[in-house]
Parts: sequence; C-alpha cells; structure tokens
Amino acid sequence: MWIVRLALRRPYTVVVMAVLMLVLGVVAIVSARKDIFPIIEIPVVSVIWSYSGMSPEEMAQRIVTIDERAMTTTVNDIEHIESTSYQGVAAIRVFFQPGVKVEGAIAQITALSQTILRPLPPGIFPPGIVQYDASSVPILQLALDSETLSQQELYDLGQNFIRTQLATVEGASVPLPFGGQNPSIMVDLDPNALYANNLSASDVSNALAAQNLILPAGTAKIGSREYFVRLNSSPTTVEGLNALPLRSQSGALVYLRDVAQVRQGHAVQTNIVRQNGRQSALLTVLRHGEASTLDIVDGVKSKLKEILAGLPRELRVQELFDQSIFVRTAMNSVLREAAIAAALTGLMVLLFLGSWRSMLTVCISIPLSILTSLIALRLLQQTINVMTLGGLALAVGILVDDATVEMENIHRNLGMKKRLTRAILDGAQQIAVPAFVSTLAICVVFVPVLLLTGAAKYLFTPLAGAVVFAMLTSYLLSRTLVPVMARHLLGNEARTYEQGGQAGGERKSLLGRVHAKFDHLCERGRERYKDSLDWSLDHRGFVTALFAVFCAVSLLLVFAIGRDFFPYIDSGQMRLHVRAPAGTRIEETERIFADVERTIRERIPAQELEAILDNIGLPNGGINLAYGDTASIGASDGDILIALKPKHHPTRDYERQLREDLRRAFPAETFFFQAANITNQILNFGLQAPIDVQVTGRDAERNLAIARQIAADIKSITGAVDVHLGQEVNAPTVTVDVDRDKAQQAGLTQRDVANSMLISLSSSGQIAPTQWLNPKNGVSYQVAVQTPQYRVDSFDALRRTPVTGTQGAASAQLLGNLATVGRTASTALVSHYDVQPVFDVYANADLQDLGAVASEIDKVVARHQHDLPQGTTLKVRGQVDTMRTSFKRLEIGLGFAVLFVYLLMVVNFQSWLDPLIILMAIPGTFAGILWMLFLTGTTFNVPSLMGAIMAIGVATANSILLVVFANDERRENNDQRQAALAAGFTRMRPVVMTALAMIIGMLPMALGWAKVASRMRRWDAR
Repeated sequence: MWIVRLALRRPYTVVVMAVLMLVLGVVAIVSARKDIFPIIEIPVVSVIWSYSGMSPEEMAQRIVTIDERAMTTTVNDIEHIESTSYQGVAAIRVFFQPGVKVEGAIAQITALSQTILRPLPPGIFPPGIVQYDASSVPILQLALDSETLSQQELYDLGQNFIRTQLATVEGASVPLPFGGQNPSIMVDLDPNALYANNLSASDVSNALAAQNLILPAGTAKIGSREYFVRLNSSPTTVEGLNALPLRSQSGALVYLRDVAQVRQGHAVQTNIVRQNGRQSALLTVLRHGEASTLDIVDGVKSKLKEILAGLPRELRVQELFDQSIFVRTAMNSVLREAAIAAALTGLMVLLFLGSWRSMLTVCISIPLSILTSLIALRLLQQTINVMTLGGLALAVGILVDDATVEMENIHRNLGMKKRLTRAILDGAQQIAVPAFVSTLAICVVFVPVLLLTGAAKYLFTPLAGAVVFAMLTSYLLSRTLVPVMARHLLGNEARTYEQGGQAGGERKSLLGRVHAKFDHLCERGRERYKDSLDWSLDHRGFVTALFAVFCAVSLLLVFAIGRDFFPYIDSGQMRLHVRAPAGTRIEETERIFADVERTIRERIPAQELEAILDNIGLPNGGINLAYGDTASIGASDGDILIALKPKHHPTRDYERQLREDLRRAFPAETFFFQAANITNQILNFGLQAPIDVQVTGRDAERNLAIARQIAADIKSITGAVDVHLGQEVNAPTVTVDVDRDKAQQAGLTQRDVANSMLISLSSSGQIAPTQWLNPKNGVSYQVAVQTPQYRVDSFDALRRTPVTGTQGAASAQLLGNLATVGRTASTALVSHYDVQPVFDVYANADLQDLGAVASEIDKVVARHQHDLPQGTTLKVRGQVDTMRTSFKRLEIGLGFAVLFVYLLMVVNFQSWLDPLIILMAIPGTFAGILWMLFLTGTTFNVPSLMGAIMAIGVATANSILLVVFANDERRENNDQRQAALAAGFTRMRPVVMTALAMIIGMLPMALGWAKVASRMRRWDAR
C-alpha cells in the first residue's frame, strides 16, 4: 500500500521510470544478439586424428584407444567420451561435466596430444582440436559453380581465397570445402618403370624430399653490403619437378620423369557434392560462440561482395539455406502474434470496462513489462530468440492480470460513489496481498525449469526467465504506473459514477451502448452463475464427488496422449541418407545417387521441388567431421538434401512414399531420413536419430549379433522407421601377408614393404610431406607421390608393386615375390563409448509419438538383457533420453513448485487450510489441460508443458483472489456460505477477465503454430 501512496505523491518519478523502461528496452533490443535459439553452453571438445591409408580397426586400436585412455588419466571432469574411426581418420568427442571451462579442457587435451605422439604410428601429425557446439548448425551454404573453371580451381578458390577471408567475420566458422577436388602436385608413379630402374615408391619419395627443400641459405656480407642468399631448393615450375634427378645408375642419371609424371592435379577424391545433378564445391558457414546468426549472415554476405570482386568472373557463388531468413521470419511471426494478442487483450478489457482510458491504463503494462524483461535478459547476456519471444508472447495475456484486477477493483469502488483518489487507494489495498501472492505463485511455478539439464536447460531456462521478469515488472507497474494513470485519466468517469452512470459514458456513444449491452449480458451471466453456485453450495457432496470423478476420469487421458520432446514442424526439407554396399567406389556411388535423384524427381512434382543437394563420401582432411552429425562412413554413402517449394504436400507424406519406393527400386542400398530442421539437429546433439540403442562391451562378435537382432525386433514395432545399424562390418578388405624370411633374404624388411605400399597406395603425404610453392598465386600445394588408382586395378597389378629397401638390396623386388594377397572383410566404422567398443542401433518415429515408440523399444531391450555376455551393457540414448530426463525433472520440479506455492500461501494466510483450498484448482486445471491436448491431438512436449505450468500458475492466482475475498466477507458477516457465495459472485468478473485475457493472449500463438510450417517452407525455398 505504501508504494501506491508514494506513486500518487511523486507521479513524475513514476513516469520517468516508465520512460527509462521504454528507452532502455529499445536499447536492449538494438544491442542484444538475435538468434533462433539461446546459447547452448555444453562443454564438448572434438579431437580429429588423421593417418592416410590406415584401416578403421587400426585407427581405433593404434590411435584412438591410446588417446582415450590417456585422457581418462590427465584430463579433468570428463562426463563421457565418444569416438568414431573411419578409413584414415578418427573423430573423438569429449563431453565434460556442466560448468567446466571449455578453454581449459582444450588446453589439457592439446598438451596431452603432444605427449602421446611418440607411441603412435610414425609420421602422424598432431590432431585437430576444436570446440563442438550443438547449436553450431550450418546457417548458410555457399555453392561454388562455374561453366569454365575446373573442380580443382573451384576447391582452390574456396579453400585459399574465399574461406580465409570469410573467417574474419565475427562469429563465423568456415570448415574446409565439401566436394570439388583438392588441388595437389601429383607425382603419378609408373610401377613398371620403377621396377625396371630398381626403384620403388619410397625411393621416389625420399629423393623428392632431398631435392625439393624448404630450407633457407642465410645472408652473406660482401664489401659494404649484406646480401640475401637464395638457393634453388625448390623448383619454381612443375616442369622443374619432373627434371629432378633420382639416382645415378651405371653412370647414367635417372630422372623423376623417367619413372613418374609430375602434374598439377588433385588428391584422390573422397567427397563429391552435386547441386541439382551438377558437380560443385560447397562452403558451409557455421555459427560459432555467442555471435548472432543475423549478424554473421549479414557480415558474410557483405564480405562476400568484396571477395568476389577480386576473383575470376567465371566463378558463381550461390547462397543456399540461409537461416537468417528463418530467424527473421520466426521472430517477426512471434512479434506479430504478440502484437495481435496485446490488441485482442486490450479490446477484451475495453469491452469489460467500457472505457478506453481504462484500457490504455491496463495495456500500458504489456510493452513496458516486455521491454523490462528484455533489459534483464540483456544484462544476463542472453540473446533475443524465438524461445524468449515465444515465452513473452504466451505471457501477454497474463501481463495485464495485475493491472486488470486492480482497474476492475477501482471501478467497483467508484461504483460505490467514492472519490477518485480514495477509490484508487482502496482498490489497490483490497487486492494488494492477493495480487502479490498470485504474482509470486505464477513465478514460482516456473521453478521446475531450473531442474532441466542438457540442451533443454539452455533452451527453456531463458523462456522461464523472460516470463518471470515480465510478471514481476507487471506487478510493479500495477502498484505504481497504473494508479498514477488512473488518477489522471479517470476523472470524467469518476464524475459519471458519482452521477449514477457507468464507465463508458452515456448510451449516446457507440462504445457506451456496446458496453452497456455487454455489461447487461455479463450481469445476466453472473446472476445465472450465482444461482448455480448457490445450488452447488447446497449440494456440496454431490458437486465435490462429481469434480473428483471428472478429474479421475481425465487422468486416464494421460495414457492416450503421446509424448514428444519437441513438436514436429513441417520445414519443407528432407535429409535422406543413402548407403550403398560397403566398399562401393565413389564413382559408382555417384551413379547410384544420380539414379536415386531421378526416382525422387519422379515422386515429387517439379512444381513442388526446389533443389536437390548431394554430399557423397567423407570430406578431405577429416576436420569437417568435428562439426555436424554425418552418418557417412566412407565413399559408399552420403546425404541427399531435398528442399521443397513453398506450396507443397506434407513433407512426411513424401518421406513415407520415398521409403517404400526407394526400398523397392534399390534393394541393395540402405535408406533412412535424418533430422533436417535445425531444431531436431540441435536436440539430437550430434546423433543420427532421436533413438540410439547402444550395445557396449568387449565381445564384438556377440555384441554385433545382439545389435542385429535388436534392429530386427525394432523394425517390427509400429511407428519405428529408419531403423539401421550405425556400423558397417562387411567392408571388402585385401590382406597382404609378407613372408619375412623371403624378404630378409632379399635384403628387405617389413618396414621396407610397408613404406613402399603406403606411398604407392596412399601417397607420401603422411610420412614424407613436402610442399611446392606456386609463385603465381602464393599458395603452397602438397606434393604427393602415389601410384594412380587406375593403375592398381587388379590383384595382379597390386602384386607388381616394386619394393626396395634401405639395407642395400641388390635390386627391386615385386610385392608378389615377397607376400601372398588374399581377401577378407573388416569393419568400415569402429565406434567407442567410454573407451569400450559399441554398436549403435538408430531409430526414428513416424505415425506414433516418440514416447510410444521408445516404450516399445524398452521392452525389446529388456528382453535382450538376459542374453548379454559378461561385460556387455544395453542403453537407450539420444533425444528420447533427454526427453525422459526433462519430463522426470519437470514432474519433480512441478511437485516442488506446488509445495513452494503452498508454503508461500501458508505464510501469507497464516493458515494450513486456506492454501489447500486454493490448490484445489490445480486438479481441475490439469484435467482441462489433458482434455485440450487430447482433443487437439497435441502430445506432451516441453513447450506444451511450459504452457501447462503457466496455466496452473494463473489458476492458482485466480483462486487466491477468490479465497481472499471470501475470508474478508467471512470476517465481516461470520457466515461461511454467504462469504463463499459473495466471493464467487463478486470476483467472477475479474476472474473471467484475467482468464479470458490469458486465453485471448495465447490464441494467436496457438493458431500461429499452424502457419509455422508454411513460413519455414518459404525460408527453405530461399
């Protein structure tokens, strides 16, 4: 009460406070970062090891396992470790406990990586170490294309001239290009010429390293001058490399050109990008750190104009999948829905109070509360995103709660012929305590959000904070600005009441006539409600039993309402993964993808299909594996990204049709859809699917059989789709068994054979790297000694690989003279979880909610628990695990929130019974929530639970308002029944007003979800 008196005594101070809220709120909007989601600060570090030519099993055993075990010894606060080993590259992800400083974790891992290099295979480079961020999904794709430029030139321009300058844009992270052909100086060996000259691939590599040097000579002081001394250590032309001498033999020199051809070519292509059937290169722009998506995209586009001005005109750079369009569209949609909600709420208040001045007084709380909430979020370094704006949009209806109740009470006191100031003071005093307690009750019910963990914590905590800050501001304004405005705006209405009239003036005005008619209808409704309430009080037992039965029956709907972590949104985008038989060469895989594309174009009408983008194989270098959730394991598989035009049939219908059609048309290939929209990509947190059943243990053979059986059982579950085993274990492999006795007799060792084969088949880039500087563009290119792949096209050609040694072997030997060559199968992908080998069975849900499918999978897992070998464990991970954890914590937190609200009211009412009566509104509210979810076909998900939490808070607030009035009436009349009847009749109007304000405020958001898909389709089409 004191704050109301203070506000009335110092109105200018209150107005200045409101102006500061407005100005600082605008500053917060302008200066704050805008993004689609809040910042997700889960500490994860990616470690990328590379060793060309090494098989996945050897990568796992000889590199990854050593590194993982070392990490568990010297790196602190590890939560768990995941790793995946491919052909020649391995990716390790280290997840740390919440709160760990990722910079310190990177420093520890970097220091450790340097110390373990010696026990690792010779010639291995230190790993690439980067921070992994779940929200660092691609925000812009740049497709490089040209009619005249080659694939090498496209890659070169993207790698050395575009990417390097885009990296200066704040917050932008640009990995190596996808697709194209990595330009290199290729030394194409001729095995027959090598053997004829008693040379091997290792001899050429050693000679090249000795002749093509990167060593300075220094300076010389001659006379009064000091001269730079420059040697011709490295040829300045490719032709000069061809002229390098390799060996003097019988007085004759053998040159490099005699046994090989040196040319400006490209490294063996392991990754192909196709844009609408045409090969191209692709640069992916990722958001890094706390930068804004909008700022990054704007910065990239601005910088790109400067970059392209200095590059060949033949180069075309096309911007694809610009997420800033979606961010702006989503934010504008939320803002528009919030504005509509505010307008509807204002009209509702105008209709009830019949006064535009009262409406203005009430509705001024909405923008000021929202702006103050944004100020608080800005001070807490939070972004303005769809989650926080969505929370504020949902809260629009209840932001006028305190002001509406107070204004209605002021009008009620004016109707008692009180003076304006007295009506304001009495109206504020009568609801001061219940308004404060109800506001705190709404804030307290958001306590469960604080118990969320993982990505859900970072997604929904800012939303809850935005609502709480706005609610507290709304209460403050109802105690300060609303009384001041009422005093200065309601003078005419006060005189009208004194003359026996009502708010809105005489019936002469349109507003007065409409309000009078509406007020008459409301009074008739109140009278009918009073009669019903009177009857209910006479039949308390029957009404109570009926209420209990209704709530109990409604609880049964819990089993009929599904569970999802996040509602599905039709983004108009599909991400199809295609896996050809293991060992398929990339050229053949590209042909298969072309056939799949044709099938897709046959199934999706041309007027609905915007673009198709293929990404086949694994990118060069492996560092790109540190980002994203690729399911590719090698040259035999890849992703097809399909974008639909704005007007199209439901995306899921096309997915279902393509699953069936592709399975029939391509029986040898495996197809499954992955998360295409950014929401599910973030929530999957790097996994390929929302459900991941892990079989972990040392008995790989039996665990594989168990994983396959689990996959077969899951495929029979209704609603389970895209079920597949993450690992490929039937990759064709060639075994070369060297006879060490024969090799020793020929003056050779196992090292000689291994070096010759490694360089011949995988190039010298791993163990003997050398560079050539192109003086024309200033770029250094790797010089790779390797036998062209087309020359090793048979087992006989492999056997004809020449081998020489370092111990004075008389002549070169053919591999076939020293070893036997055979065939076998091996694993194309090796995965670890906490250093233990693991097999992953991935699954998605369709035509069923995620919770229902996961429950059936739990039954499958439970059946197999009894058949596990010793040391093997089964675990269900992925988005479904996050969903269950979040739901469990929300349930526990909601229980604590109800307890806190109860204790808060006990302190206020100094009674154990009154708070219990107030909480009786919660079962009815929850029953209504269940029925609405059931009738609208909405699942339990975190957003719907947030709305349920808000509804429970509002119901509690309304109950507080009713019980407080009833207690006041009871103290005056000492009649419980009459007090209850009077409270229901008198407080029906403000309760209906606040309830309708919330419903009307949420209505635009509820209807807006139906339009989100079309908005996202427009974004994808861009």
